[in-house]
Formats: sequence, C-alpha cells, structure tokens
Amino acid sequence: MTPSDHHHIVIIGAGFGGLEAARNLAKGDVRITVIDRRNHHLFQPLLYQVATASLATSEIAWPIRSLLSRFENVTTLLGTVTGVNTQAKTVLLDDARAIAYDTLIIATGARHAYFGNDAWEPYAPGLKTLEDATTIRRRILAAFEQAEWEPDAAERRRLLTFAIIGAGPTGVELAGTIAELAHETLRRDFRNIDTREARVVLVEAGPRILAGFTEDLSAYAEGALTRLGVEVRTGKAVSQCGEAGIELGEELLPAATILWAAGVAASPAAEWLGAPADRAGRVLVAPDLTAPGHPDVFVIGDTAHVPTADGKIVPGVAPAAKQEGRYVADTITARLAGKPAPKAFAYRSDGNLATIGKRAAIVDLGWIKLKGRLAWWTWGIAHVYFLIGLRNRLAVAMSWLWIYLTGQRSARLITQADVAKRRPEG
Repeated sequence: MTPSDHHHIVIIGAGFGGLEAARNLAKGDVRITVIDRRNHHLFQPLLYQVATASLATSEIAWPIRSLLSRFENVTTLLGTVTGVNTQAKTVLLDDARAIAYDTLIIATGARHAYFGNDAWEPYAPGLKTLEDATTIRRRILAAFEQAEWEPDAAERRRLLTFAIIGAGPTGVELAGTIAELAHETLRRDFRNIDTREARVVLVEAGPRILAGFTEDLSAYAEGALTRLGVEVRTGKAVSQCGEAGIELGEELLPAATILWAAGVAASPAAEWLGAPADRAGRVLVAPDLTAPGHPDVFVIGDTAHVPTADGKIVPGVAPAAKQEGRYVADTITARLAGKPAPKAFAYRSDGNLATIGKRAAIVDLGWIKLKGRLAWWTWGIAHVYFLIGLRNRLAVAMSWLWIYLTGQRSARLITQADVAKRRPEG
C-alpha cells in the first residue's frame, strides 16, 4: 500500500453494513480500503429466489468495484482475510500479505451453523452465497430429472421429496416456492412423472414457524403453506441427515433433497480479535459498536452481538446492518473532526416481512399488520426499493410480474455437474 497522510480505514466485507459505511466515509478526507473474498455485493434477502429458479444471479448481485468506483479515495481488493493483528494494527490475508489500518471495520457476515453436526453439510446445504444458491437450484431441478428416469416407485417418491430444516423466513420462503415450482411451473414439462406429487416438508424444532412474528401471523403463514401443499412439521428436531433422508427422532423421512435453514454462526472475527463472543460467535460489542478493548476496531452486521433497549438482540437483517454502517461512519467522522461522538447505537426496526409463495406474505410493521396479497405487494415493493440500480429493479419487477401472471420461471438452468446419476437401460 502507498503511504499516505490520510487516515486509513480498512473495511472487511462489502455486505450491506460494509458498503453503507464505505459510502458514507468516502465523503470525508480519508483513505478507504474495502476487502472482500468475492468480487460482488449480494442482495441476500432474494437469494432463495435464485435457488428456486425465479431470478438469475445477475439480478441480485453487483460488482463491488462498480458500486464504489465513483469514490476516488476508495480502493477495492479481492482477498480472503485470515486474521487481525491488533497490536501491529494490520489485517492479515491468506497469501501472507498484511494491510495496515488506522481504523478497522469488520463486517464479515455469517455462515451456516449445524449445531455441532458439521457432517450434515454435504447432505443439507445452507443458503448464504451465490454458489450455495446455484448448487441448491441444481439439486432441486436434478431431482425432477432423475425421477423422470426412475422406474422404482419408492425411489421416485424419495427423489420427489424435499425437506427444509428450519422454519424462519428463509425456510418458509424456500418451502413455498418449491411447492409452487412443483405444482405449477413444472407440471406440463414431464411425461413419466406428475410433479404435483412432489412432497415438500418444512421441519421446525420449535412449537411454531416464523417465531419472530406474532402468533396470529405465524398461524396464517402455516395455513398459507398448507394450502400450497407444504407439509409443516413443528416440534420435531432433526436427529440425523444423510443420503437416505432425515431422521426425526425414530422416524426416517426419505428425501433426496435436504436444505438447511435452521441456524447461522458469525464469522471468526471474535477469534481474530480475542474478543468475548456469544454462543453464535458474535462479538459482544460496546454501545458504540467497537470491540471491547479495541476502540479503533468496529464490528457490525451479523458479526456483532448488539442488544436492543428491550433486552433482545438486533436481528441479522439488511436494514440493521445498514443502520450500523451509517452509525459507525458518523462516529469515525466525528472522531476525526474532534467532535463529540454520537450517542450509543440504537436500532430502529423497520418491521418484519416474509413471503409465502407468489400470492401471500405477512408484514409486521409494529403499528400495522398485513397478510395475504396486500402483504405480498408490500413485501415486493420493499425488496425492489432496496435493490441497487434501476436496471435491476426493473428486471426483478418484470420477472415477478411474469411469474405472478403465468407461473413460469425462466431461470431453470442446471449447471456445475452432470445430473444423470443413473439411467435405466433400454
């Protein structure tokens, strides 16, 4: 790095929080370096729609360099961070390079958590990256292709059974969309199978789905899923995942496609800093979002454990990360200007939203609750608003309108692997 008199701010991660911090800080007389192991910013709330063939990857991801190119004081680097030396004030990369910082912002997000059962991951992939989404899309579509060739009825039923573990928003959205894909989109495409016989099972260890919503909205969502043909299994903890399917206690549920939506763990930022963390690995940050004992290191987004005024935890959602990114930018700007720092970070909830298929959703804004088609349109408008760029907003809106009117999904592409595992002779 070229030496400079400008205060150097290093941001690890170009998700919602990191990108928001970079854009706000770039207005000042500072030097900024953004490091990410991928070259794109991802709109994770719509990642499940790539996994279920509703949207193309290019509609929910944008090159980081392009997003920050207008800021001449921002440098974007592609690299994987492996640690932080807080004494030397350097960020360590996997190729043995080190980048010095004056102020560090860690916004590295989260990864899948299998609650000590990491051996399940090959059988039950999670959904956090574009690679995850295209892998899941391939598995879903390949299951139908293999069933078309399969002469054995029992094996065909297994191939056409989709088990989703975890009934938070991601699990519910996956289950509803897979059911619509089987019952509507694909029903005329095959000759040897009836895709409407596909079984979609949503498994939740807790007493109800969408535990973050009120009980009435949760009950509505379960009813909407049932009407789509989804089998909801609550109060059931998965005891085993494997090639044959999943085990719920003593019961074996044969399923060829298993998807994990049950839990996440923070990045190893707490280990890098030697900082205290909660059970999910999130750094227990100070009220100004700095790491304890490190006033020059801020931690935001899914990597941070931030309590709210009512004793809960700030949720790992895009609006929260963006609020934290803006707050940190304001705090650093005030410090450099010799002004008083802002008050302790206070999260402002914009509400909870979840969609169930293409015609129903639930919305809880606190002061008003919506469900059904009106909630679905509200959900759609909110997500289109947060997309980056007019082109992407128009593309996603047109894709949704086409799916809404026709039921057809154009992104039904199988990539990355040969799906014909075995074909009967003759």
